[in-house]
Amino acid sequence: MNATPPQPPRSAALQRMLERGYFEQASDFAATDAALDSGMVTFYVGYDPTGASLHVGHLVQIMGMRALQRAGHKPIVIVGGGTGMIGDPSGKMETRKLLTREDVAVNAAGLKAQLGRFLHFDSGRPNDAVMLDNGDWLLGLKYIEFLRDVGRHFTVNRMIAVKTYRDRLDAEIPLSFLEFNYQLLQAYDFLHLFRHHGCTLQFGGSDQWGNMVAGIELIRRMTPEGQPNAAYCLTLPLLLTADNRKMGKTERGAVWLDPERLTPFEYYQFWIGCDDRDVARLLKTFTDVPIAEIEALTAEGGAALNAAKARLAFEATALLHGLDHATQARQASEQAFGSSEDWSAVPLVTVPGPEIRLVDLVTHPEIEAFKSKREARERIAAGAVKLNGEPVTDPAHLVIAAHAGDQGLRLQSGKKCRFRVTFA
Repeated sequence: MNATPPQPPRSAALQRMLERGYFEQASDFAATDAALDSGMVTFYVGYDPTGASLHVGHLVQIMGMRALQRAGHKPIVIVGGGTGMIGDPSGKMETRKLLTREDVAVNAAGLKAQLGRFLHFDSGRPNDAVMLDNGDWLLGLKYIEFLRDVGRHFTVNRMIAVKTYRDRLDAEIPLSFLEFNYQLLQAYDFLHLFRHHGCTLQFGGSDQWGNMVAGIELIRRMTPEGQPNAAYCLTLPLLLTADNRKMGKTERGAVWLDPERLTPFEYYQFWIGCDDRDVARLLKTFTDVPIAEIEALTAEGGAALNAAKARLAFEATALLHGLDHATQARQASEQAFGSSEDWSAVPLVTVPGPEIRLVDLVTHPEIEAFKSKREARERIAAGAVKLNGEPVTDPAHLVIAAHAGDQGLRLQSGKKCRFRVTFA
């Protein structure tokens, strides 16, 4: 394992990954670097399709995949149609919900659409990304044969030493036999991809380290003597904010990549609202802005960082949602957080009419300015909510259709929540 690279990399791929913050550790840095420098490497990243949308917490991994593909390497995206029916215990203190094959198909389609914003899948180029479902080879396995051929290469002693399992056992939290099999199945995925797709590199989050190393060992043990058996893995860092929170977690929950769950305007606001201490690092990790330009943008602190934050928000939004949506989000942000009376680009929400109580409006499912009505009442009474620019402190205040002008009612809540409201 190499947590610190023993030497500067020769390959363009690892140079970019180090420069932009996509590297944490490698099973064999020098060998991985040499492979990436000598020709196209096929690599894979796996996702359990527990939902139809990824979130910002997945973006370091996605940007790492993008960096490798742009350097000429071929990504395989695995959706866990097989492993997802068990649930990965890594980093979890409870058993996950089991998925049906129908769930997997729906969720995989959503994931591919989002990943397609960052990777090319069907362009005709040799290194086009492909998406595979590991249910295609795992669900047909015969249990006795799997235990005999694969399970014999694993020892319980070594498996329970893996941090994921050890943490659960030390906390005396149940670890099902079903979940205990997960490492074997992920290792088998790597073996299958090595044999059938020429895949020699796996990467993922640091919580996957034990599973990935197990795959390398399985490939070594199950490849006939005299045949190539070189395989590698590397992990990407868990990105924490300056105040030590997981990247992508907010008071309102996950920052989704799906525009149906989080509008481009809200996505833009997430980035522009980052901590001053994080701006330079986030520009490196989540945009393609050249390093020299990032250094110039962030050379001065204080108010001068506002331009850097705006650049971060625009570039990150454009990568995911496209230039048109990024431009509209920037315009809406300038309108909603400036002194303009024109809110035409700010997101529009339609609520049932002809009237609604203010406390119900700010907790409406498409607004969710507050987590609960209790919190909403307290914040409204404290003056945190404005309608058409004027503070309203009565939670029971009736908001009526007549209050909405041609552009809708302008709703402000706290520092970040901005919506136009119309009535059905």
